[in-house]
Amino acid sequence: MTHARTVSLCGLVGFILAFPVGRITAQETQQPAPSTDSRPSDSQPSSQPADQQTIAPAATTSASKPAQSAGVAPSPVKGKKGQEVYTGPTTLVVLAPTPMLDEEGKQRQDPDGKLMWNPPVKQQRDKKGHPLFDLNSQPVMQTKDNLGYDENGKKIHPVKEKPPKLVSVSISRGILTVDGLTGKAALNYEIKDLKYIYFYVPGIGTTVVSNDPFPGAVEQKHAFDDKTLTITVGEHVIQLSSDNRLLGKVPESAFVLVDKYFVVPTKFPVMGYGPIRVTPYAWPGSKVNEDLKGAVVEAPPLPADLRPTLLLQSCPPGQMRPTGPPVLPGQTAAPQPCMPIATAERANQAASRTANTQTRN
Repeated sequence: MTHARTVSLCGLVGFILAFPVGRITAQETQQPAPSTDSRPSDSQPSSQPADQQTIAPAATTSASKPAQSAGVAPSPVKGKKGQEVYTGPTTLVVLAPTPMLDEEGKQRQDPDGKLMWNPPVKQQRDKKGHPLFDLNSQPVMQTKDNLGYDENGKKIHPVKEKPPKLVSVSISRGILTVDGLTGKAALNYEIKDLKYIYFYVPGIGTTVVSNDPFPGAVEQKHAFDDKTLTITVGEHVIQLSSDNRLLGKVPESAFVLVDKYFVVPTKFPVMGYGPIRVTPYAWPGSKVNEDLKGAVVEAPPLPADLRPTLLLQSCPPGQMRPTGPPVLPGQTAAPQPCMPIATAERANQAASRTANTQTRN
């Protein structure tokens, strides 16, 4: 009986001792995931660096997400509906304006005398409206035939502009008269594009003439008439005639502006042409008024066929000059000395017989 109790008591003790061991084992097998807190326990210090401890929990918690390799760049920023968000430069590069040059390499001027500039060149945009760069990260600038796209990605087409109509004028052997008196002759101008014609007349001032209206000008109808240009300035009439037709077959109006304060250093009328309607009018030989103070300029000589013939001194009593041979326009007559009247008359009769004989032959 005593032996049986001893066996039963031993079995009970063994059962009790065995029960906690199984419980601990079960707890270890069902141990929850480690906390995201990377601080090591006070009772059990960690032998791993803190960085690895920070990254490791992140890998454990993101086990449900797709794995991402360390060598692949992160995907671009996504906007609404998965569209990519542009994060590059948004400011276009704009070049400074350049001077607009003429055929002679000089900077052009507008009719008011202001310097003219080419429009600034801008950087192109791509199909998405962003600034465009080449493979070397250099901005791609607009050209005459390629303007790129606008900010909305719409192709910009160059505007086809019709070239301005040029009004060419040819003045051949022109004569400038003032109140019927010749002031300038043998004028020859080949004007590729007529803008303004200038007439300077001492005592009247500078007259600006154009075939198109401009500020301050007064219309004079039928001024351009075939081969002549006739305008009235106060009580004076200025006329330019040419061997060639000036504009068209039909008479046209002229628009006239008188500048009484611009002076050219000459005593004779002067003509010129140019693209400016303000002083100094940019024609050859013209200068600003301040530069003309004290200037001494010799007037150009008149053509030989328009030079006046000086009267000779009268002969002494009882003498006369014989009639010399005829001269052509522009030629200077040979001087004829004074001689007795009877001798001069015989010389004239001999010259007449010689001329008649040559005419008959």
